[in-house]
Formats: sequence, structure tokens, C-alpha cells
Amino acid sequence: MKKKDLVIIGGGPAGLTAGIYAARAALDAVLLERGVPGGRAVSTEFVENYPGFSEGVGGPELMSQMESQARRFGLEVDSANVEKLIPDEAGFLIGSDDGDIQARAVIIATGMQARALGVKGEAEFLGRGVSFCATCDGAFFRDKEVAVIGGGDAAVEEAMFLTRFASKVYLIHRRDELRATKVVQRRAFQNPKIEFIWNSTVAEIRGSTTIEAVVIEDVRNGETRLLPVGGVFMYIGNKPNSELVSGLVEVDEKGYIITDENMRTSRPGIYAAGDIRRKLLRQVVTAVADGAIAAMAAESYLTK
Repeated sequence: MKKKDLVIIGGGPAGLTAGIYAARAALDAVLLERGVPGGRAVSTEFVENYPGFSEGVGGPELMSQMESQARRFGLEVDSANVEKLIPDEAGFLIGSDDGDIQARAVIIATGMQARALGVKGEAEFLGRGVSFCATCDGAFFRDKEVAVIGGGDAAVEEAMFLTRFASKVYLIHRRDELRATKVVQRRAFQNPKIEFIWNSTVAEIRGSTTIEAVVIEDVRNGETRLLPVGGVFMYIGNKPNSELVSGLVEVDEKGYIITDENMRTSRPGIYAAGDIRRKLLRQVVTAVADGAIAAMAAESYLTK
């Protein structure tokens, strides 16, 4: 069984930054990531609010640079799905499909995942018209009409991205105004390919082998109508990937991990960074700050 000073679980911006700082502090650390390093930022086509890139930067490019930087400092990055985290007399036992690791401290940077709508047809058509990633799947809907569900930054930005491929994009929002930032809203309102459907939700997704239409319900009066579309993209919120620490650390009512300003959780030796934390703003820039602080806090804990 491997023994490490620090195990970082999750390879998004927070985890990679924690790895950079841990490696530079000469900690014997390993980062475990079950998918592609970079987290959700990898599926973000363009990041324009990360400092230092005046013209913006592609999400995959930014994450690739972070991973290369972490590896250059000597961080060990392993592909593994962590299945259990158990406190013991030496610190923590981390069990994964790649073997067990004994760690003196742990940083949880597992992020969050898109929330499902939970309507009829959603699960059946997942991968056959239902998608949670326009950047990943947008090209499959060339010259088709598609629907985007949501009203935040992610929904609006991905709707604009889809106009590169789709002939028309319906943005369906349960309120009568968007939650996205004003600059993003202005761009969407100016895009002739986007049509807004206000005060509405999707009640059902219909089709045969692929999606053919969605049933839209007006939240004000309950009236429904059929909207022919070839694809549906969900952006109705997220849920934290905090099942691993269920019962181990304090979380809020939504499942986000509660930390102090030094990323310390309610259990000594466990830190949390990035989107998994309860906080006001979940962006790449706040994730990297969390990761740096968590690594330095863990280093101080291990030294003491």
C-alpha cells in the first residue's frame, strides 16, 4: 500500500493548483482523478474572465497548461476512481479502483455535476439528444433546432455556442428574466438565432430513436404545447460530488462542504477546495485560489 503525505482527490482547477503548491512545498503528494484532468473547465469552450488572458483562453488549453505545470514540479497524477475515505490512526485510508493509499492529509476537490431535470424521456434519450455539454456535443446538431434549459451564465453561454451549429436555439427559462451576467445577456439578446421562451419548463421529452420534440409547460397557467427540436441541453443547476465525505465532514443543506477561510473542514486533516465548497462564486479563478490555500494549510498541518 502506498503511503503519502497528501492525497488530492479531483483534478480540476482547484486540485491541479493544490498539486502545484504541494509539489513546490516538497510534499509527497498524489492527485487522483477519475476522468480527464481539468474538470468541468475542460468542456468550457472559452474562458474570458481569467486574469492574464486579455483576449480570453480556451478551457481545454488553460487546463492543459495547469496540468503540465503541475507535472513539471513533480506532482504525481494518477487515473483512479476513489471509492472510500476512511479515517484511521495514521490519518486516512483512501480506497480506489487503482489500490489503497495511506495519507496523512487529504484535499477534496471533487467539484460538482450537472443536475438532471427528472422528466419523462430525459434518461431514455441521454446520449441520443439529451446532453449536459454543448461544447462536447454541439457539432452533432448541425442545422437542427435545439433547446437549452436554464437561465444562468452556463445556459446562456452554451446557447450562444450552439448557434455555431444549430439552425435555431430555443432558450427555455422558468422565469421572465435571465440570471446570467448582464454582458452575457446582451450578447444573447443580440443573437438572431436564439429565441427565448419565458415562464416555462420542459415537462416531457419525446421521440423515437432520437429526440423529436419537448412538451413545454407554462408555469403561470399550466398550459402545455409541443416544441419540435432535435436536441435538449440541460443547465438547471448543479449538485456537489460530496458523497465521498458523507458523515465525515460538515456540509450544508445542499451537500456543499463547509470550510473556514483556510479551506479546513470540520475534521482535522481534511481540506476542501473549488466548486465542492460552500461559497459565493464558483469560477476557475476562485477554484485556483482555494487550491493554493488548501495546499498551504495542509502543509502547515503536516509540519506541525
